[in-house]
Amino acid sequence: MPPKYPNITVQLTGHDSNAFMILGLCQRAAKDANLPKEEIDAFYKEATSGDHDHLIQTAMRWFSCE
Repeated sequence: MPPKYPNITVQLTGHDSNAFMILGLCQRAAKDANLPKEEIDAFYKEATSGDHDHLIQTAMRWFSCE
């Protein structure tokens, strides 16, 4: 299944994989793509509702991750 926003690419490889870094990269990409604040907040709420694996899976469901 394609991500919710396939036109937004988040470069996860080559970065520190801690949760704060992943959240920051995703939020920055969403802001740069001019997603509404409500959507960014919805991503954040979903992404932080579980463990580290859940965060990564959520990022991949929402954005094109490399």
